[in-house]
Amino acid sequence: MNSTEFRKRGKDMVDYIADYMEKIESRQVFPDVTPGYLRPLIPDCAPEEGETYEDVIRDVERVVMPGVTHWQSPYFFAYFPAANSYPALLADMLCGAIGCIGFSWASSPACTELETVMLDWLGKMIGLPEQFLAGSNGEGGGVIQGTASEATLMALLAARTKLIRRLQAENPDLSEAEIISRMVAYSSDQAHSSVQRAGLISGVRMKMIKTDENFVVGGSALKEALEKDKANGLIPVFVCATLGTTAPCSFDNLTELAPICNAENIWLHVDAAYAGSAFICPEFRYLMKGVEFVDSFNFNPHKWLLVNFDCSAFWVKKRSDLIGAFKIDPVYLQYDHQKSGLVTDYRHWQIPLGRRFRSLKLWFVLRMYGVKGLQEYIRKHVQLAQEFVEFIKQDDRFEICSPVILSLVCFRLKGSNELNKSLLQMINNLKKIHLVPCCLGDTFVLRFAIGARTVESKHIIFAWKHIEELATEVLKTEGERK
Repeated sequence: MNSTEFRKRGKDMVDYIADYMEKIESRQVFPDVTPGYLRPLIPDCAPEEGETYEDVIRDVERVVMPGVTHWQSPYFFAYFPAANSYPALLADMLCGAIGCIGFSWASSPACTELETVMLDWLGKMIGLPEQFLAGSNGEGGGVIQGTASEATLMALLAARTKLIRRLQAENPDLSEAEIISRMVAYSSDQAHSSVQRAGLISGVRMKMIKTDENFVVGGSALKEALEKDKANGLIPVFVCATLGTTAPCSFDNLTELAPICNAENIWLHVDAAYAGSAFICPEFRYLMKGVEFVDSFNFNPHKWLLVNFDCSAFWVKKRSDLIGAFKIDPVYLQYDHQKSGLVTDYRHWQIPLGRRFRSLKLWFVLRMYGVKGLQEYIRKHVQLAQEFVEFIKQDDRFEICSPVILSLVCFRLKGSNELNKSLLQMINNLKKIHLVPCCLGDTFVLRFAIGARTVESKHIIFAWKHIEELATEVLKTEGERK
């Protein structure tokens, strides 16, 4: 394909994408396929001779689209939002064209410097304290990770290294293996599974702290766990507080957790993967009260801020803690020793060496929507969630299972777990809308997450009427069984 054909096919692809987005509502939100559906639809081997663009794009509809779960559909209410917008898509096209692998400043200076500035922009938008911003001479700074999972792992590994070095400075006879074997990290029992996974990868045991009746971890629960573990010879190293947990969207109490962590010299990381986007609205910043006392903070613009995947924003109060844990500087990656310390090399801030020019899509979105446009978008989703809440309140067969703070509603039919499993199965079998469940304690709950950029009140009304009708059918079936 030469540049002439690329111009033509590029325009064709933009048209295809625009048509897909405009007509996505007409596509079934969840696919009708079974595992292994795709292999019989394509040859066993790659073609010897190149095929035409027309052949390939024709097979997108024949092979790919039948197996797509349409996350951008206004009938998609599962998981959390997966952000998408036209400015972000355009920026990703440019990112692919530039094709730099921005592991160091020298590998593409604009890639590094735009990211540093964009993370400062974003940090200011959500009200992060000055200590987390790079500025022109700050000690903190931000970096775009692929996911919140990577950010949590990076924070834990940095905390682990910092503690090892401190303890070995105090007692040189202590081995690294001995220290790690005694380390313990903590998170809420409502924290995302990636937090436990970070413990597995890092070799640091991870303990889940039981939450209260509102699914929140407070200071007393953490203090009790710390005292018990220290009495048993363990060394607390890390606490992951969640702002906006995966199941009920609860918020751990930073004002109680932070003083304890600071006093005990424990790294406090905040995972605000979904909820962090809401902090661009001043009225939701009370949920992050105490953030000035944490060591690192993360949220995903690719969830709810119209920046498509992958774009996870991660800040540290002292970037030297992060760089000091991961810096390996072979000659072939060095640019100018005289500039050492004056430039940012993001390879020291992440697990992989290479990285895409991801700050472009953040830059495009922030400039083309503006802070006010993004605030309106967040507030609209919160309002749509409240519309759904009002429907639930008007039907005494249902109950709301946790406080509704942002755009996630946890609800269920009053009755057994089996009853609610039947309702969810019926909803997802019909594929008119898509939901996923969670468990709050022993209770099986349905999650209704406002997701798509294009969702409107009419889609909420449709979803509720559909759920209500199926609930009637499920309850009738149960009554007949009895």
